[in-house]
Amino acid sequence: MTLFLLRRCIPILLVLIPGVASAHEGMWLPTLLKSIEGDLRTAGLRITAEDIYSLNQGSIKDAIVLFGGGCTAEVIGEQGLIMTNHHCGFSQIQRHSSVERDLLKDGFWAAGRSDELGNEGLTATFVVRMEDVTDRIVPQLTPGLSEAQLREAVARLSEPIVREAVDGTHHAAVVRPFNYGNSYYIIVTETFRDVRLVGAPPSAIGKFGGDTDNWMWPRHTGDFSLFRIYAGPDNKPADPSPANIPWTPRYVLPIALDGPQEGGFAMIFGFPGSTQRYLTSYAVRHIQEVQDPMRIAMRRASLEVIDQAMRSSDRTRIQYAAKQASISNAYKKWIGELRGIKELGTLAGKVAYEERYIARARAAGKEDLAAVLPQLEAAYGQVAPYAIARDLFVEMVFYGPEVLRFADRFRVLVEDLDKLQASGGAQAEADKQLAAMAAFYKDFDVEVDKRVFKALLPIYREHLGPELQPGVLDEIDKRFRGNMDAWVDDLYARSALVSPEKMEKLLKPFNARSAKALQADPLIRVSRSFFRNFLEEVRPAHATLSDSIEAGMRTYVSGMMELFPEVTYWPDANSTLRLSYGSVEGSEPRDAVVYGTFTTLDGVMDKYIPGDPEFDLPQRLIDLHAAKDYGAYGVDGTMPVCFTSSLHTTGGNSGSPVLNGHGELIGINFDRSWESTMSDIQFDPAKCRNISMDVRYILFIIDKYAGAAHLLEEMRVVKGTHPPRTIPLPIHR
Repeated sequence: MTLFLLRRCIPILLVLIPGVASAHEGMWLPTLLKSIEGDLRTAGLRITAEDIYSLNQGSIKDAIVLFGGGCTAEVIGEQGLIMTNHHCGFSQIQRHSSVERDLLKDGFWAAGRSDELGNEGLTATFVVRMEDVTDRIVPQLTPGLSEAQLREAVARLSEPIVREAVDGTHHAAVVRPFNYGNSYYIIVTETFRDVRLVGAPPSAIGKFGGDTDNWMWPRHTGDFSLFRIYAGPDNKPADPSPANIPWTPRYVLPIALDGPQEGGFAMIFGFPGSTQRYLTSYAVRHIQEVQDPMRIAMRRASLEVIDQAMRSSDRTRIQYAAKQASISNAYKKWIGELRGIKELGTLAGKVAYEERYIARARAAGKEDLAAVLPQLEAAYGQVAPYAIARDLFVEMVFYGPEVLRFADRFRVLVEDLDKLQASGGAQAEADKQLAAMAAFYKDFDVEVDKRVFKALLPIYREHLGPELQPGVLDEIDKRFRGNMDAWVDDLYARSALVSPEKMEKLLKPFNARSAKALQADPLIRVSRSFFRNFLEEVRPAHATLSDSIEAGMRTYVSGMMELFPEVTYWPDANSTLRLSYGSVEGSEPRDAVVYGTFTTLDGVMDKYIPGDPEFDLPQRLIDLHAAKDYGAYGVDGTMPVCFTSSLHTTGGNSGSPVLNGHGELIGINFDRSWESTMSDIQFDPAKCRNISMDVRYILFIIDKYAGAAHLLEEMRVVKGTHPPRTIPLPIHR
């Protein structure tokens, strides 16, 4: 049987990976929930698969939002009110903050519609439907295509499928590959472009515990924020406008005032970003021995500079709050991941599985399947230096000194100047960059940026072979006798990019002298050298070798299915809508370490350190605790805050709703325990726990702390018995 014929036989649900599926592992496509409905009901689901995902009526899927580009949110109000994590809305809160109006520090609660704050570029996307189109694509693919040819063929075959799906609608659609291209689904979506900030607690609640508690349990963070979707008069997406009105949703999640219950069924619905459950031992070895340690070192160096600077002034704290959070999140995650895969013996387990795979392949006379692993081993060896260079470029340019990215904005003026001058568009391009500069300089500190550059450069050069280093770095040895700090000081001292006044003088008016100055600017030269090196020397080779790995993995995954038919698994996460289920439960991740299921406001007070940037608290919260004034949300004299459950989550699940067996909201996911961060590669049901904010704490903060009870009037809070699950709402398509 050829590989392409084999693909036609692969149901997307039946994907093999090493190991045996546990009750709590898996990120299931909603279109396939009916095939596991029996297991779901045995686990505690009390609604139907149709209630979760339906094409004919409003269902839970219609309340699940792709928030921006990388988080999940959920619809909780009949007037377009949605909720996500505080850290997902953090950049919007930061952009609206200043020393004079510090929303990060003080929080924000809109008293009415006119007070809600618009957010340029922020979107809210819903899945209208998903459909398996494998049979419309795979049989048309010619065996023996290169990966580039395969992508072109899939794109060509997808065009009529997409046109058919969106014709006559305002929807968008895309055909996505699953299982390394063994299956294809079309995903039809609806995206709203007017999303406004409604409410957010102060960072002392929404980010309580800071970096110290990030990825840790027990957790005491009030990690939520509220936004509202606005639409045109026809309830369809519209560009941001004062004329827009609150959107009427198709489905609103009921909120369970009883909250999560110990041992109770739980499920999470959201957009998990990426898992890597199929990785070979060669890939795991690279992650364990090279990639994670290198990236951890780069981010640690940045954070040491930024954290110190943020402690120095409120202005710097606000400027770098979102950047620091972005850098820190993955940093601590990688530390936990590295520890986890070592503790689980993931590498040894992969090696043992591959030995069994080869033995079965040879016993079955499938030498082509047996040969794929040595081929993958060779490909990983070849790609390694380019993979290192790629990771270092990302860490240096996208998470390092901001001036390198800022300088890239002027690439057109530097490299395409002749074309611009011939068309008379040079001044227009200069004006465009002038208009965009204010946002950059608002959150830029030249001294902090310079210190970050100095901290990262030695690590960058240490890990990157000289043959793949940007040519501009030769200046360090030739002109500065190896003194990297002196080289960086010289760049910043001579560049106009570090000063908005110098840049405005340079760009307006933009003339031949301006062009010459830009081309000669030392930081622009450095930025162009980094980008050219990556685009010309690193990316092409990395892409070619990655294509060979992709082709090999497609064969390897197909071989798993053929050789291990007794094992069934789910497809890797790829930012598409997924459901995971399990129980509300604690864990015992290590010897003599026991994690309880719930935390309370008492634990928040135990961590309270007056004046500490991570563990300070607002006086209002302290007073409510002292009076035990918890309203309808407390339980036996305590105020629940967070809980853990055995749900399989990853990046992108931030903000996802956690639901009980009746489909009611019991919490909002925001993290995993540190012992769980390896679950993208290997899931351990005994250790892996996601961390969620208890919905009762959310209601308590909105009502008792913020005094924003008017927002609760939009929600449907239920207690005890379970009335009809949907709010009758018109369906707009």
